[in-house]
Amino acid sequence: MLLNSLYISNSKGKGRGVFTDHFIEADSIIEIAPVIILSENDSKILADTELFYYNFQWGKKKTAMALGYGSIYNHSYTPNCKYEAFHKEGFLHFITLRDIEAGEELTINYNFDPKDQSPLWFKTKK
Repeated sequence: MLLNSLYISNSKGKGRGVFTDHFIEADSIIEIAPVIILSENDSKILADTELFYYNFQWGKKKTAMALGYGSIYNHSYTPNCKYEAFHKEGFLHFITLRDIEAGEELTINYNFDPKDQSPLWFKTKK
């Protein structure tokens, strides 16, 4: 896990994002983020809060808030990372899809599948 080489910075037009100050090889786990799993009821309430934009779907009716940098990765339809959910253990793994250069922003596809081009369920800043 390369958490010590990651940092938060401004991402043009997107607010904050996750970046790296080191070269990272493809297929590297860059973060293992524990999550806080919200109940079905709390997940419904979340839609009326700012946290709605930072949660992950967790099964069919629940959501989860990722700790660490997990909820700060920005969306891209051409992401350089993916995430895998480990529901039983309560973790998200963030993994590079290709080599990442120092200074590059790390992005994921919010639709889970890195190739999924479906519209998002909310409007992004860019």
